[in-house]
Amino acid sequence: MDFTFTEEQQAAAEAAKGVFAGVAPDSVPSPALTTGAVADDFDRALWVRLAEADLLSLLLAEEFGGAGLDAIALCLVLRESAKVLARVPLLEHTAAAAAVQAYGGEELASALLPRAGRGETVLTVAAHGRTGHDPAELAVTARRDGEMWELDGVQTAVPWAHGADAVLVPAHTGDDRAERSVLALVPRDHGGAVLAEQFSTTGERLGELRLESARIPAHHVIEADGAWEWLRALLATGTCALALGLGERVLRMTSDYTGKREQFGYPIATFQAVAVQAADRYIDLRAMEATLWQAAWRIASGAQGALPATGDVAVAKIWAAEGVRRVVQTAQHLHGGFGADTDYPLHRYHAWAKHLELSLGPAAAHEEALGDLLAAHPLG
Repeated sequence: MDFTFTEEQQAAAEAAKGVFAGVAPDSVPSPALTTGAVADDFDRALWVRLAEADLLSLLLAEEFGGAGLDAIALCLVLRESAKVLARVPLLEHTAAAAAVQAYGGEELASALLPRAGRGETVLTVAAHGRTGHDPAELAVTARRDGEMWELDGVQTAVPWAHGADAVLVPAHTGDDRAERSVLALVPRDHGGAVLAEQFSTTGERLGELRLESARIPAHHVIEADGAWEWLRALLATGTCALALGLGERVLRMTSDYTGKREQFGYPIATFQAVAVQAADRYIDLRAMEATLWQAAWRIASGAQGALPATGDVAVAKIWAAEGVRRVVQTAQHLHGGFGADTDYPLHRYHAWAKHLELSLGPAAAHEEALGDLLAAHPLG
């Protein structure tokens, strides 16, 4: 495997570093000290800077004002965003726009994508279903009625839903003879769509989207086969990139702290027990990185393998979920009581890590999915 990045991918990463350089991870109240949401909206000022740097249109074609890059470039940018806990719907927005471009109709793409690329229209995705454990597409039923589709069901934990202009909602047709998944673009204030407030472990506002006979024009519904599966794989891979960036920053914080904190006249980083734990977490991060780029490459290239690309995505998510949890737990342990101090940002990283660990399924769910793939595609 050659994971050398192209000049365009490296340029996107460098641009991201510049945009995120001035972002403070503790710019909002601590979730440990806040009973409700830490903020009513995402970081709009940062969103504008991302748009000005053309980082919201990375995956869009030139005809829509984009750079025409791929999932690898997106993951490089997401990796940098997680290092500062950037409070923007970068993953969901970019993935939703990419799905519309790849699978949506020309009318929808032409109307939506230029504005999305400029950040003027904000998109998110309802990817967690009713419980967070069942397939998201089963939480909503879609029924065709002439030139309209009618949606009924509930999607929970929709990220950034209260600040987004539209939610891309997976649904199933409910026809036993030819049941399939579709993606419906639902405006936030659309008739028949009710948005209730929920909260993440990070303290951010989530949305419970309740659809009751919500009627959506047919050209706002993506019916292409494989659209939802592709979008879900891209979201899961992006979540792995966020976990990697967060873990790398946390390990750096731990290294800096243990290099300065002294016991018995020596920095605790020189103690074997401390060094071994840090080394184990470094190995976790390298495994997270290798499996991430494998999954992103499969999505970007469409290359065939012994297993479908979803197998590589499952492996990446298993490592990301388990790895990021171990990294933040070790960091808390090696920081001692200082790690729980709400004036120090480590506790925020711990909360975000828990959210990323469980987003789009914990490690156990992806282990089960990987087992099913191996059963269906025996390796000779």
